[in-house]
Amino acid sequence: MTSKELLYVEDALGHEQYIQTQCREAASHIQDGELRAFAQELEQLHKTIFQNFYNLL
Repeated sequence: MTSKELLYVEDALGHEQYIQTQCREAASHIQDGELRAFAQELEQLHKTIFQNFYNLL
C-alpha cells in the first residue's frame, strides 16, 4: 500500500469514527423507540465499515 493510499484509509477511518459517535449521540437523545433503534443500527453499520477499513491495514 502506498503512503497516499494509507492516508486515504486513515481519513476514512476518522470519518467512520465520527459518524459512529454522531449516531450514538443522536440515539441517546431520541425519545421515539423506532427512530432510536434506527440510529443504533446506523452506528453498528458504521462500526462494521470501520472494521473493514481497519482490516485493510
